[in-house]
This record gives sequence, C-alpha cells and structure tokens, in this order.
Amino acid sequence: MNLMYRVRDPFRQGQVAISALFFSLGFQYATWASRLPAIKSHLGLTAAEVGLLLMATGIGAVAAFPLVTMLMRRMGSKHLALASAAGLALLLLAMSALPDYPVALLVMACDGALVACLNVAMNAQGAALEVAHERNAMSKLHATFSGGSLAAALLASGMNAVTPTVAVHFAVAAALMLLVVGLPATGLLTADRPADSSGQEGRDGPDSGQDKQRGRWTLPSRVTLWLGAAMVFGTVTEGAMNDWSALYLKDVAKASAELAPMGIAVVSVMMVLARVFADGWRSRWGDGVIVRAGSALAGAGLALALLSGGVVPALIGFACVGLGIAAVTPCVYVAAAKQGSDALTVVATMGTVGLLAGPPVIGFIANASGLVWGLGAVAASAGLVSLCSTRIRWTAPVSG
Repeated sequence: MNLMYRVRDPFRQGQVAISALFFSLGFQYATWASRLPAIKSHLGLTAAEVGLLLMATGIGAVAAFPLVTMLMRRMGSKHLALASAAGLALLLLAMSALPDYPVALLVMACDGALVACLNVAMNAQGAALEVAHERNAMSKLHATFSGGSLAAALLASGMNAVTPTVAVHFAVAAALMLLVVGLPATGLLTADRPADSSGQEGRDGPDSGQDKQRGRWTLPSRVTLWLGAAMVFGTVTEGAMNDWSALYLKDVAKASAELAPMGIAVVSVMMVLARVFADGWRSRWGDGVIVRAGSALAGAGLALALLSGGVVPALIGFACVGLGIAAVTPCVYVAAAKQGSDALTVVATMGTVGLLAGPPVIGFIANASGLVWGLGAVAASAGLVSLCSTRIRWTAPVSG
C-alpha cells in the first residue's frame, strides 16, 4: 500500500514526501563521501587530485545553472525532483565502476549538476508547502538532510563490516534511495508556488507572475544577489566545519585521536536539534531575526574559540556554529522562492557551489597561513551572512 494513503493530513503528506527528497540528497552525498578513500586508492590519486575531484562537483553545479532554469520551467519542481533523485541514485553505480581519473571528473561534474537540480526542486517544493498551508516547515525539511547523511554513515560502517566492495555498497545505497523517494512520491505538490505578487515590484522586488517566469531569464535583482551572497557564506560556514573541525582539534588543539571526531559530532547534533525547533522560532521572531542572530552567534562563537585555544573552547565554538548557522539556509531558500523560480535557481546554485567549493578554499587558506586562519575565514564568513541579511526584506512571521 502506498505510504501516502496512511497519512490523511495534506500538510503531513507533503511534508513526508518532500522530506524524502531532502533525506535522499544527504544520503547520496554522504554515501560517496564515505568511500572517498577507497575511490582514491582504486584510481591511485594524489591529495591534489582528490581536491580537484571534489571541485568538479561545484563546477558541475555552476555549469548546470541554465539547464536547471530551463528544466524548472518545463518540468516543474515535482518531476524535476523525482528525475534528479533517480539520476543521483543511478550515478552511485557509475561511481562504483570508475575506470580512470578523467571519467571520474566527468562523473563528479554530473553529480554536481544533478545535485543542483534536486536542490532547487526540493526547496521549491518546501516553499510551496509553507505557502499552501501557511505553516513553517523548511527547517525540519533541512533537518532530514542531516538525517540522510547520518543514515549513510551508518550504512557505510555496516557495509564495510560485511564487504569491502564499493560496488555492493553503492548498489544497496542506490536501491534504498529509489525506495525512499518512490514510496511517498504521490504527496509531492503538483503546482509550484508562483512569485509573491503581494509585495512591491521593481528592481528589488520579486518577479511578477507566471508569465514572466515562463519568459526569458533576466539578470537577478539586487535582493536576489544579496540572498545569493548570504547563501554562499552560510554554506561555506556549514560545509567547512564538517571538513576541518576534526583536523583543528587534532593538529591545533592537540586533542586525542578518540576526541578529534567530536568536532563533527557536536556541529551535526546542534544543527539537527536547531533545525527541529527552528520552525517554531521562525513563527515567533521571524526569519530575518533568526538569520541575523544565528549567523552572528556562529561567527562570534567560533572567533572566540580560536582566540582562546584548547579543546573545550573549540567544542563550545563548534556548538555555536551548529546552533547559529542551522536555520540560515532554510530561511534564505524561503525568501528566494518568494522572488520567483529564477531567483530560487540562482540562490540554490550559489548555495551548492558554496557547500562544495568552500571547504577546498578554506584548505588553500590553511595551507598558506595555518588552520587557525583557515577557520578564522569561516568565522568571518558567518559574520558576512549577518551583514548580508540586513539588506534583505524579510516577510512577517508565519503562524503554524
């Protein structure tokens, strides 16, 4: 029996179906990332070649921008989300049989393009759900992305205990992705949310109506660019902490090998908890306050931790980052969706680039000046989110 028949509330139906999309994206990303050492060994790659392999995903996301815009107009967010989620599942099979490095670069670029497609489509679905039912949901949806990453890590650990073969692991992961996305698919919204026509139009206003969205793509408005900048700095902060916190604890704070992974754990746990409760915070204080206060907390907390040094200040600072930055991307996605599908595509693509390309950039800074300066750039990035948010016109809190 279809899962959606057991869920009567239309809002819950949509929430379950869209959550499956967010879960699948986090699951797919963490699945191949967990086996990156095996891929590196199989292809005989150097550290620099691995870095370029990771950069290829960001390049693919940027290159896919015109394609995402066209597909959103022609297919709509529901069909684009399902197609790109299925494509990402099948791409895992390709990753398990990479013959050489050039093909690996091509496959990772395709992964970035499909991630960009799914990222735009699923956030459009989430924004449409909020508007259709006048209830906040985006933060909980983003929490399921983190849940997908956790599930992928647990599966990777279990599969490693059973077999070292990447092909078997990725085949199981692909099947699970298709199952997770396919069962609740009927709950997805069939109509995308049009641009908000209630606000002021003009250079800084939203795109007006469906006719304009079906027409030619135009240059982003200033508010879209500010949203994109906030998204880039927010995703750089989020992504860099996952990649560099353990190394900071081990090499700079001199934590033990057992304690070093706690940096990632602290950030992840705080982000999940914050996203579970953030929709209630948004209803009470509004998205603008949440973004400004949260990003300021993340930047200040991390900066103070770096100045203090030591393991305990570092863990406290990492907790501040997880708590403060967690609700930034959900709020920015909602604001971008209200500007129209083109604006959402721009902002989501910039977010994908920041999430994928940010950690290598921080690595370049750390390599040139030290890891403290590298994470200092992360703290500055969080502060820039707060600055950008002051240039964005946020909507009033949504009750629900």
